Amino acid sequence: MSSLLAVLRSIVFQVGYVLVTIVLSTLFIFLFPVFSPKLRYGLAKVWCNTILSWLRLTCGVRYQVKGLENLPTTPCVIISNHQSSWETLFFYSLVFPVSPILKKELLRIPFWGWALKLIKPISIDRSNKREAGKSLLTQGIARLKEGNWIILFPEGRRSDPQTVAKFSRSGAKLAISANVPLLPVAHNAGDCWAKGQFIKTPGLITVSIGKPIQTANTNELEITQQCEDWIRGQAITPA
Repeated sequence: MSSLLAVLRSIVFQVGYVLVTIVLSTLFIFLFPVFSPKLRYGLAKVWCNTILSWLRLTCGVRYQVKGLENLPTTPCVIISNHQSSWETLFFYSLVFPVSPILKKELLRIPFWGWALKLIKPISIDRSNKREAGKSLLTQGIARLKEGNWIILFPEGRRSDPQTVAKFSRSGAKLAISANVPLLPVAHNAGDCWAKGQFIKTPGLITVSIGKPIQTANTNELEITQQCEDWIRGQAITPA
């Protein structure tokens, strides 16, 4: 019975998720010409907060944030472990405005992708690693200068719950090049919304924000390892 209930709750969530996305994305596309940049990012934040609230209501997925006092007052590069779609929603509610780094293919998704393209994300072609690295630096520095936060998942793909894959150095390289701090963030979202799983599991997601790492006169390999070690320690619960 509990399994059936979990399936039904996940179906209800998915229906609401799709409907809200279509409505707000369509609204965003049509109102884009008359919206100021602040309103454009604000509507994106409304969408994310709505979905997170709907997830809590339908599937019982709650969250808590630790270390909010560590958030810098100016935009920087955030790096986080990656376990599900949950954290991609959460970061829009955490900081504002946000420029996520994503695969360019995602911008082709009807409604959601079309609307996302309008707020200038950093889209990269993962099939060409060399060009992707150059594009990340060029676009990332430009977005930071415009006053946007950058969110990067250095594992490159979603990991299973209780695991953290090896980090790439792209986040550290961007932070050093832009002369901004690197902010590590850890979470256990995969415990409630695992990769590739339709059913959402009720529970509490804990998000931990670390202290900003200053990047002046630092080595990208060293601070990448520092972030990875801290996130691994926060995201993996000892048996």
